[in-house]
Amino acid sequence: MGSESVAQSDFLEFGDTEASLMEIGSGNYGCSHYRRRCKIRAPCCNEIFDCRHCHNDAKNGLETNPLDRHDIPRHEVTKVICSLCDTEQDVKQNCINCGVCLGKYYCSKCKFFDDDVLKNQYHCDECGICRTGGKENFFHCNKCGCCYSMLMKDAHRCVERAMHHNCPVCFEFLFDTMRDITVLPCGHTIHLECLKEMEQHYRYSCPVCSKSICDMTTLWKKLDQEIAATPMPETYQNKMVWILCNDCGANSHVQFHVVAHKCSRCNSYNTRQTRGGPAASCSSGMTGIISVSSMSPGG
Repeated sequence: MGSESVAQSDFLEFGDTEASLMEIGSGNYGCSHYRRRCKIRAPCCNEIFDCRHCHNDAKNGLETNPLDRHDIPRHEVTKVICSLCDTEQDVKQNCINCGVCLGKYYCSKCKFFDDDVLKNQYHCDECGICRTGGKENFFHCNKCGCCYSMLMKDAHRCVERAMHHNCPVCFEFLFDTMRDITVLPCGHTIHLECLKEMEQHYRYSCPVCSKSICDMTTLWKKLDQEIAATPMPETYQNKMVWILCNDCGANSHVQFHVVAHKCSRCNSYNTRQTRGGPAASCSSGMTGIISVSSMSPGG
């Protein structure tokens, strides 16, 4: 019985030590991007940074010579430096010197560490990077080339390599951004905060394809009333123009009006004049009405 008690005591002590190494310094080290207990040596320039974002921010700033600007090849990182004992070593989850855990979440494929496991990080083999939110809550769309919420599995419109481009508003690369992304009804992607900023300026069309980003029925009714209350001068009453609808793609031959032009197929006012009449853009006219009326779309 004595030997069994000693063995059990040793096991508990080992367990306590392991738990202690997992927690020592947790949350006290890192940068504005991640909480972690190590730094990385960039294989491209052999300099030390807190994380790849810190490297990219420093190496792509305006003060950096354009010829020297570059991003870190994240998967080529081979060396990390423990933040507690400053030991440089090969990439692994625990320090070879002091034994401390360098990150509660660790991905050997991405060479990625993070102590904030509340993000529910997971590695997507198809994307080739780690993402947040829990693997069970996302699926990888092979055509779009990225992970989407399970809620969109049978409801999203596929756009090839949908996130492999810059945000159309702020021009940050979307695929590995740390900011929230949303998918528009047309399938194009954009930062959520950029979309909200667009809405604050009464911009309700996709910056990429110009399709409406939400239900505009209420605004179209408002424009019906505006046009009915704004008769055109006699000179323009029989003037016809060709328009292209940004929402359904139809071409229509409609009566010219200074306020906006309505699509004959889908009744959308999200149109542009293509031929005939003054050179003013109907889309610009519609934007002006939106700004003046300060209306929000939808019911």
